[in-house]
Amino acid sequence: MRKPPTFVLVHGAFANSFSFAPLQAELALLGLRSLAVDLPGHGFEATFPAAYQAPQDFAALATAPGGLSRVTLADGVTRVIEVLERAKRNGPTILVGHSRGGITITAVGNARPDLIDRLVYVSAWCPVELTVGGYYGEPEMADADPAALASALLGNPAELGLVRTNFRTAAPATLAAFKEALGADLTDDEFRAFLNTFQPDENLDAGTSADRTRAATWGRIPRTYVRLAEDASVPPAIQDRMIREADALTPDNPFDVRTLKSSHLRWLVHPRPAAELLAGLAES
Repeated sequence: MRKPPTFVLVHGAFANSFSFAPLQAELALLGLRSLAVDLPGHGFEATFPAAYQAPQDFAALATAPGGLSRVTLADGVTRVIEVLERAKRNGPTILVGHSRGGITITAVGNARPDLIDRLVYVSAWCPVELTVGGYYGEPEMADADPAALASALLGNPAELGLVRTNFRTAAPATLAAFKEALGADLTDDEFRAFLNTFQPDENLDAGTSADRTRAATWGRIPRTYVRLAEDASVPPAIQDRMIREADALTPDNPFDVRTLKSSHLRWLVHPRPAAELLAGLAES
């Protein structure tokens, strides 16, 4: 009898494995095995400066050191490969990345396609012709608000060696911008609950041209792209562009494209449709 797959879940920016807990519960109820990876410097490895607690000390928070200043994309790739090597002993693996996690799973696919039976991008960055930074300057990103996080940024990223964001802000305008960018289809309570799972720091290394998709390795892995049709952070237009570019790179192995009606975060807060979609991939 064919062994069932293990879903290996890779989070996005400022997030961690905790983001996937509701999805993993739904997968378990469907009889499916999954595990969520904390990339280096995330989860219980994260830095939460004392100044981030209430009452907050913004001056201290702007200069407090953070462990992610020492973390690179390559470190994340190593972490995921180590997990895949162990998971692969139990059968097929399906590697799922959300948002910035797409950069990591792309680099893992470039390095170790033998460990992956399917790649799944959920509104995730799949750099093909450009780096992720390059895509931000393209017309397809025109509807995304680059200033959505700006009012909550603390410190100088060049000096800190990381990006620090105050997700514990109570400023109404900043919270409204966060919600519009990430979860406009969530209730205020749902959104604030998710926001409180975020960590303040994210590393600066989003990859270079060397980390874009490679036809010879990444390109031979079966792959699915799950479009989030109401995503204001990674808009559908840029999702569709990356799909087109990837399909042009490996026309004999195009994306299997699915769509969920969701903002950037709703599918994680209300995960049953996503779990059922992933279950269908496991059956196939």
